[in-house]
Amino acid sequence: MSAVATTLRGVGQTLITAGVVILLFVVYELYFTGLETAREQSQLRNEIEDLWESGGGSYETVNDPAKPPAKIPLGSGIAVIRIPRFGRDWGKVVLEGVTLSDLKRGPGHYPGTQLPGQVGNFVVSGHRTTYGAPFNRIDELKQGDAIVVETRDTWYTYRVSTTEIVPPTAVDVTYPVPHQREAKATIARITLTSCHPKYSARQRIIVYGQLADTQPKAAGTLPPALAA
Repeated sequence: MSAVATTLRGVGQTLITAGVVILLFVVYELYFTGLETAREQSQLRNEIEDLWESGGGSYETVNDPAKPPAKIPLGSGIAVIRIPRFGRDWGKVVLEGVTLSDLKRGPGHYPGTQLPGQVGNFVVSGHRTTYGAPFNRIDELKQGDAIVVETRDTWYTYRVSTTEIVPPTAVDVTYPVPHQREAKATIARITLTSCHPKYSARQRIIVYGQLADTQPKAAGTLPPALAA
């Protein structure tokens, strides 16, 4: 066998090996990380339900100037978010924190932003691919779509208002009034953030919503957006 043929054969084998490694990595990222997140979400769901049943986990008074602020443990579940457009059974526990390790477990609440139902901006970030991809279909949300957030005592129904694409550095989307640092909030908002486009972190897709309905929780009673 000539030296050229030997070289070409070696290059071909190397490329095949590299392709297999890349394929296995993609399978791991898109499938096995989802299994990990599903286990984490199951654990978070059990923890938050136990906490609510014991009378704990009511954080809505945080940031109320009339009461001392409560410290929410990072990594703990604070609410359950449901988006009917993503499917009747779609629901994720939102945990406190948006570090890489937090977002591997599910959508995360930006510490320091408002909480469900509060006047201001309740900001939630989630992966669009890998780790369960909770916001994989975020680009499908349309004006008027419901985003329902469940806490220990209350259902909060937000309605999508607008969507925009911003650079990753646009932290002003998390302000109580997005993009307006000094403005005083007068309404309760929700902001969902994720990477854009899919399989890229080049930009961020931002979905804004406004609180449309608040309903105390009662046994067997769902808010209209989920009962339909």
